Amino acid sequence: MHMIGRIGFMGLGIALVGCLGGAPVFAADKPAKPLIEDGSKVMITSPKDGDEVDDSFELKYELTKGSQAVHAHVFVDNEYQKGFQGTFKGLSKGTHQITVTGATKDHALVAASQTITVEVQ
Repeated sequence: MHMIGRIGFMGLGIALVGCLGGAPVFAADKPAKPLIEDGSKVMITSPKDGDEVDDSFELKYELTKGSQAVHAHVFVDNEYQKGFQGTFKGLSKGTHQITVTGATKDHALVAASQTITVEVQ
């Protein structure tokens, strides 16, 4: 019985640490900050989903700004591309996911997002 009490106490401790850290503790938990629905829209115009590209290529997209979006953030394989200027240079060969997501002036992400997959040759 003493062992069961310890396990329960440890589980409670893990849950508390997860909550204080802002991370979901259980798989069913929702992210701490929901994305902002502001009516924005994102459309990647080039390259197209499934295109084969060179290791350096230009990304073109259109952001229709809603009530809060003022710019977009670009991600490659879920990694934010800080300071992205419109051209990828030296991307490794293979399949990559590119995501463009609208963002507020404070860099909070809005719900408007599009993801494509490209194959770098």
